Amino acid sequence: MTVAKMSWRPVYRSSKFRNVYGKVGGREQCFDGIPVTRSVHDSHFCAVNAKFLAVVTESAGGGAFVVIPVTKAGRIDPNYPKVCGHQGSVLDIKWNPFMDNIIASCSEDCSEADCKSHRVNRVVFLGNMKKLATTGVSRWNSRQVALWDQEDLSMPLVEEEIDGLSGLLFPFYDPDTHMLYLAGKGDGNIRYYEVIPEKPYLQFIMEFHSPAPQKGLGVMPKRGLDVGACEVFRFYKLVTLKGLVETISMIVPRRSEAYQEDLYPMTAGPEPALSADEWLRGVNRGPVLMSLKASYKPPGQKATRASRQGRRPGPVHSIDLLENVPPKTHSELLRMFFRQEDELRQMREDLVQKDQRIQQLELELKNLKNNNSCS
Repeated sequence: MTVAKMSWRPVYRSSKFRNVYGKVGGREQCFDGIPVTRSVHDSHFCAVNAKFLAVVTESAGGGAFVVIPVTKAGRIDPNYPKVCGHQGSVLDIKWNPFMDNIIASCSEDCSEADCKSHRVNRVVFLGNMKKLATTGVSRWNSRQVALWDQEDLSMPLVEEEIDGLSGLLFPFYDPDTHMLYLAGKGDGNIRYYEVIPEKPYLQFIMEFHSPAPQKGLGVMPKRGLDVGACEVFRFYKLVTLKGLVETISMIVPRRSEAYQEDLYPMTAGPEPALSADEWLRGVNRGPVLMSLKASYKPPGQKATRASRQGRRPGPVHSIDLLENVPPKTHSELLRMFFRQEDELRQMREDLVQKDQRIQQLELELKNLKNNNSCS
């Protein structure tokens, strides 16, 4: 009797998010001149919703934070009004998910800590997957991520070491795309994975690199994303050294200009599913869902509108006068220098991202060739 030999074939899973890349917003999309707090607390220090951006700032004589409309990007006036009222430093801020004009803040108190461990762990609830994702430090002092079954917490489903850096890993989860983002505090890297129901449970996709270290990160809700550009996630990154809030958009490249139903399923809207009394009575109800199709604008319409506006005579901005005219003052020279520095940084980041995409595509092509040769 002959025994048939079965050749081992590597499991290759194609994902529609395999080409997701991070895009840093231009200078006109950033918020400059914000005195970001120097607190060493393990918090994000930033909160975003569809209307406002809130950032914890450095302040003498108590804690404070600023609230800025997300449409008012640019340089912030040094005398911009701040929200003051805490005697201690502000530790964290959060927007009401159902009321865009209500924000909550908390500050330091004088209570004594019972836990003496200095190892900080973070956990995020993957509700629609019935799993938990945790980030922390292993016994060998390397940062790691683990995935757990919420019904059995005795042993993780998968555990993966990231690197040997000491900064805290912030986990962010998108329940619509099942994407898990890991951002390190003190470095400029963002790793992103796809959470899948079967083994290996955690599928690494790519890593976004940035030279500027991040103090904290805020996340825009789904209803505030640019659906026409296939934007699936947006970070607001705090850069303390520059006093800057930088936008990072995670984009899925698509050729079609039609609305991408697979990228934007029904998502949680701003309407609450329960009242406070219902919640106290133990009522359990899923979130009220909404569609993002109403906010979709094809890229062609945006370009047409922009071209029409470009034909109309408009005011000449001072920065445009410096294109072909040598600087006359020291301030104009500094302005040109910083602008060219930002352009060079943007080009370097674009080259790094393109190299990563090329490596990813080469790996996919190699796997496809291996599968074809085995079959």
